[in-house]
Amino acid sequence: MSVTQTDIGSTAVEREVLTWEGFGDACRRIARDIVADGFAPEVVVAIARGGLLPAGAIAYGLGVKNCGALNVEFYTGIGTVLDAPELLPPELDMAYLGGRRVLIVDDVADSGRTLDLAVRLLREQGAEVRSATVYTKPGTIATPDYAWKDTARWIDFPWSAQGSVLDEDAS
Repeated sequence: MSVTQTDIGSTAVEREVLTWEGFGDACRRIARDIVADGFAPEVVVAIARGGLLPAGAIAYGLGVKNCGALNVEFYTGIGTVLDAPELLPPELDMAYLGGRRVLIVDDVADSGRTLDLAVRLLREQGAEVRSATVYTKPGTIATPDYAWKDTARWIDFPWSAQGSVLDEDAS
C-alpha cells in the first residue's frame, strides 16, 4: 500500500494505492480478527462488484466454502452515485440465509449506504449478520464490524485501478 497524488482537472487528489500483496495481507488480518472475535460465519456474502475479491479471500482465510453475492449498484463513476443503492439481478437466495451466521463483505464503507442496505436485508431474513470491509471512510453511516484500515483518501484497488479494457485506446 502506498499513497500517491493524482491530478484530476485542476485538483490534486491524494490516493491510497492498495497492491495485490497489501490486499492479501489485509484480508488475512480481517480473517484473523473475525476468528479472534469468535464469530464463525456459515456463509460469506460479497457485495458485488467491489466486495467479490475481498469476500473470496476472507472466505478462504476462514475456511468457509459457502459463498454468495448480493448485486448492488450505487456508484456510477468516480464521485457519482444514484439517489439510493439498488439491487440488481441475479438475486441472492435470501430465504436460504435465514437463521444462518452470515458475513457480508465489501471493499469499502464509503458513504455506508450500500453496506447498510445489505445488512438490513439480511437481518430481515433472520440471519445473524456481521460485516467486513477492507477500508472504512470517515463519513460512513454504517461502520463494519471488521475493517482493515480507515482512510479519507480515494482508494485505487488492484482490481479496478486500470478500469475496463473496453476503455483502453485501441491504437
